[in-house]
Amino acid sequence: MASRSFQVHESDNVATLLEDAAAGPVEVVGGAVARDSVVASESIGRGHKIALVDIPSGAPVVKFGARIGHACRDIPRGSWVHLHNLTSDLDARSGTLDLHSGAPTDTGSAYV
Repeated sequence: MASRSFQVHESDNVATLLEDAAAGPVEVVGGAVARDSVVASESIGRGHKIALVDIPSGAPVVKFGARIGHACRDIPRGSWVHLHNLTSDLDARSGTLDLHSGAPTDTGSAYV
């Protein structure tokens, strides 16, 4: 059985994984009318985004029907969309966050 993802708005070019997905088919539910699946090119964790279409470098990334950032490199359809290939339009520090934990990497920590 394929993992599932949710496209919030019909204009979104990403969907959010509802469960962990291995590389392979991912069902798309929600805003998608003509699209019912995408093939994940890699494992993607629950809650993360998957590209529903090819997103060229510099192009907007759209979720909730609104631009949330732009691709900082080409993002092929089926790819994991996260800090390594998306620059936030909402948070200038997004490029300094750790890819897996989301922790800031540009400041010192009180924890050693």
